[in-house]
Amino acid sequence: MDSADWTPPPESAYVAPTVRRSAKILVVGPAGVGKTTFVDTMSEITPLHTEESLTSASEGVDDLRHTPAKTRTTVALDFGRRTLNDQLVLYLFGTPGQQRFAYLWQTLARNALGALVLADARRLADSFEVMDRVEEMGVPYAIAVNAFDAAPSYQVEELREALDPEPSTPVGICDARDPASCTRVLIDLVEHLLTSSGRHAAHPTARL
Repeated sequence: MDSADWTPPPESAYVAPTVRRSAKILVVGPAGVGKTTFVDTMSEITPLHTEESLTSASEGVDDLRHTPAKTRTTVALDFGRRTLNDQLVLYLFGTPGQQRFAYLWQTLARNALGALVLADARRLADSFEVMDRVEEMGVPYAIAVNAFDAAPSYQVEELREALDPEPSTPVGICDARDPASCTRVLIDLVEHLLTSSGRHAAHPTARL
């Protein structure tokens, strides 16, 4: 490419010079819960997606009972970046939701500071396996119930009772299409991580 054709990327492509800390955050949940949409909404850079079309080969393998209109699925990861304040930037790694790609979670979780578990109020039970998997990986997490248009409406206290996480685990409600509510649940997660790092300061990956 001729240097005369080069133009600098937009300012949002750069990490602000004031940023002193970064954190790798997983965005996890069952298939079709809105992980890709969440990363798209929150990323200040053009997000990276590894989506492929669903074909007949996935029939009987992928669970599409709750997402019959779904035509594409994440096969490796979604990646985005969000500067949360003038000193902290989050790198968001969305995991694949289909069971056949679950083996990738362990790799994606390497050096992750925390995870945001996205849940669907229409099928909360689908989140139990996800929560168990994150706990087995030893990654602290928060829960955000994605407010789909056709989903029943619950209070946070009802969701906490239904999902039954540890008392210290944040539980919130967001709309994966809405930056304000997505930012709010990410802040809840970061505050939880800061509290956890205070309790487990000896663990090197527990520090922000």
